[in-house]
Amino acid sequence: EDVVGNRVKVKIVKNKVAPPFKTAEFDIMYNEGISLAGDLLDAGVKYEIVKKSGNSLSYGETKLGAGRESAKAFLREDKKTADKIFKEIAEKAKLAVL
Repeated sequence: EDVVGNRVKVKIVKNKVAPPFKTAEFDIMYNEGISLAGDLLDAGVKYEIVKKSGNSLSYGETKLGAGRESAKAFLREDKKTADKIFKEIAEKAKLAVL
């Protein structure tokens, strides 16, 4: 199996533009940089837009895939579904801030 990226966890220690001691976890893919599809899945699960049942991920009636990598591949191919998930995340994130 070829390695095509890394799942990384970063911690802000000290800087002038962000609060210290916050952490973030995301995928860095060697051919694309930070994975937008991976971020959509993570935020979608966090805001309960994407449902996770065991290993399977789904959005409404649409099955995204069995496993994280197949769901990421589905979102890279199906831009309309990715855009819908993105818009719902943006709405829920706005409400979470208010």
